[in-house]
Amino acid sequence: MKVAIIGAGVIGTTTAWEFLRQGKQVILLEGREGAGLGTSYANAGQLSYDYVAPLADPSVFRDLPKWLLNPASPLRFRPQPDLRQWCWLTAFLRASNAATAKASTTALLQLSYLSRDTLHAWMQESPINFHHKANGKLIAYRSPHLLEKARKQVEYQATQGSRQRILGRDESVALEPSLIHLGRNLAGCVYTPTEEVGDCYLFTRGLFERVKNHPRGTALTGARVQRLHRAHGRVTGAQLENGDLVEADHFVVANGLQGYDLLRQLGETVHLYGLKGYSLTIPLPGADTPACDDDAAVAPMISVTDYERRTVYARLGRRVRIAAMVDMGDGNAHIRPERIRHLKAEVREIFPQLEVEQAQAWAGERPATPEGRPIVSRSSKADNLWINLGHGALGFTLACGSAVLLHALMTQGAAPIDPAPFKPR
Repeated sequence: MKVAIIGAGVIGTTTAWEFLRQGKQVILLEGREGAGLGTSYANAGQLSYDYVAPLADPSVFRDLPKWLLNPASPLRFRPQPDLRQWCWLTAFLRASNAATAKASTTALLQLSYLSRDTLHAWMQESPINFHHKANGKLIAYRSPHLLEKARKQVEYQATQGSRQRILGRDESVALEPSLIHLGRNLAGCVYTPTEEVGDCYLFTRGLFERVKNHPRGTALTGARVQRLHRAHGRVTGAQLENGDLVEADHFVVANGLQGYDLLRQLGETVHLYGLKGYSLTIPLPGADTPACDDDAAVAPMISVTDYERRTVYARLGRRVRIAAMVDMGDGNAHIRPERIRHLKAEVREIFPQLEVEQAQAWAGERPATPEGRPIVSRSSKADNLWINLGHGALGFTLACGSAVLLHALMTQGAAPIDPAPFKPR
């Protein structure tokens, strides 16, 4: 069996590697000059297996006015005269209810645990250096009310196998001393000791090299797919911009937002929209030297999420990755200076010893579905066309599990988890 996989971000490369591991022939097609240069390049770095609650929940209706009116809001909605935006937003608001949020959380937890176990197995077989570390995670709450609300989520997730606990202010600072700068603004934290971090770009690039060097693998860059040819209910080839036609037995669309347009050409519309996010990458003092005890006072050793600000902090080797913000309706990777100013101000407040002026800024669009669940399924428009899209901010977390699930579906093997929640809506 020969499988052509379109897109060499973290979703496409993990898919390619899983299919090679299972004995298939693979051709991996990437339109850019290298792997992982899109959404996978400078994301948050958190492998957040136990914290997968979707963005769509009942609190959306309370927060929507703030998203529209406050330029410093971590979530901004920029209305556009774009039917696609409004269709997605309508579906998003419909999904913002307790029942849907609970169902999505349950499905995402099962996929994330599958992904965690898969990543661990792969790294035992053949390690990749991507600053992978199991350092735990703290979700810091400024509001006592929101901390109590989080307690209910923790209790529910415990029924699904999650291991989390609530810490008060003093317990939180004792565990992670760098949080002391929050002072009385810190109500407490949700602590998950099993969470991990890693550099998604280094992981993606490492897998891409494995695919390229595998005897059954081919990996091409500068190979942008322009269209898919279809005949008699099957895709017969992927037409590249340079005119080449790539043929295979099966085709997987895993190229993020670009996948929307490829599928539209075949008459299939998926609810996929770009949620723009920003990140800063800041070197630690003496970044060229080994870690020292003084580091603990500069930046957190444990991965931290500032819940109300929707800002995450993760150590990746001798750097700190800070990622934040969701901008709806800002459909490009252009860096808005005012958003970077707001983000730097937040960093100075919570971790004042970090040298924010040395930060490298980045912006990218996360391809998201309204319910927050990715699409991992066969296309309705061709028997041999498959979709692996819409992971939103959880692409790194869910990538390995999505690859395993897709392989099981394509080969009609026993699905490791219930695939129904990941069908197109």
